[in-house]
Amino acid sequence: MNERTEIIFMQVRLLRLASEEWRMPVQETAVLFEQYHVFNFIEDCYDVFHMEGDYAVLEEIKTLLRNKGVDLNAAVI
Repeated sequence: MNERTEIIFMQVRLLRLASEEWRMPVQETAVLFEQYHVFNFIEDCYDVFHMEGDYAVLEEIKTLLRNKGVDLNAAVI
């Protein structure tokens, strides 16, 4: 499997994990990921993220969203 395919698999895994953890429909989670460039973040950090577990990466995503001004207390996150 090439790296691009592995990145896509990671993005999908994290999208689904976030959706489950945050109790949001996958479609809404995807909009949030797109709006705040989370898919790009995963791709840009893939070299580090592929050595971490999905839950650790999800924590990085939550930090990214907080840093971008997403009020995680107001959302289901």
